[in-house]
Amino acid sequence: MESSVTVKDLSVTLGGRVKALKNVSVTFPTGKTIGVIGPSGAGKTTLIRAIVGRQHTTSGEIRIFDLPAGSPGLRRQLTYMTQGLSVYSDLTVSENLKYFAVMSGQPKKQIKTLVNDLLKEVDLTDKANVLVSNLSGGQKQRASLAVALIGSPKLMVLDEPTVGLDPVLREKLWDLFARLADRGITLIISSHSMDEANRCDDLVLIRDGELIAHSSPEKLRAQTGTKSIEAAFLKLVGHNE
Repeated sequence: MESSVTVKDLSVTLGGRVKALKNVSVTFPTGKTIGVIGPSGAGKTTLIRAIVGRQHTTSGEIRIFDLPAGSPGLRRQLTYMTQGLSVYSDLTVSENLKYFAVMSGQPKKQIKTLVNDLLKEVDLTDKANVLVSNLSGGQKQRASLAVALIGSPKLMVLDEPTVGLDPVLREKLWDLFARLADRGITLIISSHSMDEANRCDDLVLIRDGELIAHSSPEKLRAQTGTKSIEAAFLKLVGHNE
């Protein structure tokens, strides 16, 4: 299977003493939704930041589409949505999208069409002229996601994109993630929710900075003889009493 990201023997030490990642090696397939799953403090965000080139690494290597992580050549192929708001609160949704489209070098003649397509993609057409500060939490998340979609990236890295959202909004976002993967886009999505893990094509389970397992949800449940990803995770880390 073709790979989008290859992580080899990656270690990250924070503050000179905290080992956030410990010799992690994993390969991410192309055109899939890949869940990086684990409890808070497991090392998920550190791994994601390393993949997008925003985290100093202690040792190891990361290659994305056969280029080193952080390479200038990846700027138009990769987008990163952080846990924090990725849009300006004092601009409307449409103004944000126009601004980021210009900044990313999109052709000026196509920006109006691009913005309309993005608004439709994330179901915010009716909020186009609303200030971001007046949006709900879920709408702000979708506006940030629309920005991440600018430029038709091959790889989208999303850090806890559904945290704090109600079940209906989470459902809508996961439906969108599935549609994007169907187009061949690779999505790496971190989450501490074991329920969301079942929606992924591929899972990377992390605990205390170490890779616990890497497989599909179905194979993990079969391997551990469990009925849920949470139960599989607990069994893999030894809490199977």
